[in-house]
Amino acid sequence: MASINKLMKQAMKAQQQAQEVDAAMADRTVEASSGGGAVKVVATCKGQLKSIKIDPEAADPEDIESLEDMVMLAVNNAMEAGQKIQEEEMAKVTAGFNMPGLG
Repeated sequence: MASINKLMKQAMKAQQQAQEVDAAMADRTVEASSGGGAVKVVATCKGQLKSIKIDPEAADPEDIESLEDMVMLAVNNAMEAGQKIQEEEMAKVTAGFNMPGLG
C-alpha cells in the first residue's frame, strides 16, 4: 500500500509541476526571423503571436507573395521553437515518473 501512496504523491507532484510549466510557457517568448531579418516574429511558447515586425523595404507591391512567404516562414519557425521548448520543459517534469503498466 505504501507504494501506491508514493505513486499518488509522485503523480500529484508531477501534475503540479506540469501546471507550473504550462503557465510559464504562456509568458516565455521565442523570436524567429526570415528574409535576412526582413520579417521578425515574437511568440509565446504556448503558440500566441506577440508581435510581427516587417522591414518596409520588404514590402514590394510588385512581389507581395514573397513577403507573405517570409511572414509564414517566420511564424512557423517561432511556433516550432516554442513547441520544442515546451516539450523539453514538460519532459523534465515527467522524467523519472514511471507508472506501472504505462509505456
